[in-house]
Amino acid sequence: MRFALFIARRYLFSRKSTNVINVISGISVIGVATVTAALIVVLSVMNGFNGLLSNLFSSFDPDIKITLAEGKSFSVDSVPINTIKSVEGVEFVGEVIEDNAVLSYQKKQYVATLKGMSAEYASHTGIDSMIVDGEFILEKNDIPFAVLGIGVRHHLGITVDPRYQIFLNVYVPKRTAKASNDLTTMYSEKKIQPSGVFSIQQDFDTRYVIVPISFMRDLLNYEGRATSLEIKLKPNADERKIKSDIQKILGTKFIVKDRYQQHEFIYKIMQSEKLVIFLILSFILMIASFNILGSLTMLIIDKKQDILILRSLGASNKLIKKIFLLEGWMISLLGAILGLIIGAAICWVQITFEVVELQSGGSFIINAYPVTMEWFDFLLVFAVVIAIGFLAAWYPVRYLNKKYMNNEEIR
Repeated sequence: MRFALFIARRYLFSRKSTNVINVISGISVIGVATVTAALIVVLSVMNGFNGLLSNLFSSFDPDIKITLAEGKSFSVDSVPINTIKSVEGVEFVGEVIEDNAVLSYQKKQYVATLKGMSAEYASHTGIDSMIVDGEFILEKNDIPFAVLGIGVRHHLGITVDPRYQIFLNVYVPKRTAKASNDLTTMYSEKKIQPSGVFSIQQDFDTRYVIVPISFMRDLLNYEGRATSLEIKLKPNADERKIKSDIQKILGTKFIVKDRYQQHEFIYKIMQSEKLVIFLILSFILMIASFNILGSLTMLIIDKKQDILILRSLGASNKLIKKIFLLEGWMISLLGAILGLIIGAAICWVQITFEVVELQSGGSFIINAYPVTMEWFDFLLVFAVVIAIGFLAAWYPVRYLNKKYMNNEEIR
């Protein structure tokens, strides 16, 4: 093995009789390194966006959400809230009422989702850290206030400046109302004053309005009821175990979802995008590895006299095959290591200096592409590069060395 490695290393770095072989070998290393670096950078950027989206969701979504398996609302007294609060790792349990409503502001109308919660629970969500205009106020001197998504504010043209504020009209269908030409008998109406605007993610920003839960109970006549319970966990709590424990407490009447399950489709799409990008770049890597095949083919032709000399000295076909296989692997290994270093350096520069900015005009919550490096990605990319390099080296050695080995097939 050492002898084969020594010869392969000499072949890789020494000058050949035909300079083009050195050039093709160099191109092979550069090609593998370039695609490897691209894989690391793209996967790290995808990780950055995944992490950013998870952080944004965590500002709005609870760690665990409890809803009815069938039906819309339930009596709060029917749920053993104190038992849930006693589960190890649970920090807070908040009652929530969520429903669609028609908003009217001056002459504009918009359908949004009102989410009623207590001010105490709101302080555990992190929404107050996402305010971009006004203040996060739900109640003040027994007066209810609304905090709107920036998309809702845009559609209605709402101002949260207290000097120019106009009350927002909220309409929801009455549960017991019958069809009538008189809209006042079909809809419940209440007024509320906007206090702030949040920006989290487009789906939230264009859909949600946060209001006090007391306002929602009056509007919907939901006294003592809720549409969900949202749970905040303590830091480093075992989310999976807590979810399982709560599900056992509640039984099959309720559905208990963790943060991933609340947006399962979005997370699956993100993982699928990452997989597709990885496969596309891996295919490009396979194409780039054809340079290795060409380099080894020309090297075998160039070193045919060396092969005859080695055979006359007693070298076996297996040893000669191993020399050229190691040559191909060394090209792949050199390219892989170089690519990993370059990719890591590019990611570090982006993380540290935010060189590549998002063309957002200041409308995004971040200014530059987010990047997160993960060790698993490095190991996966390295393994794929080496595997493709092995195949690229195996083919010419398997089929082209025959003519220089007394026409004996290499096995």
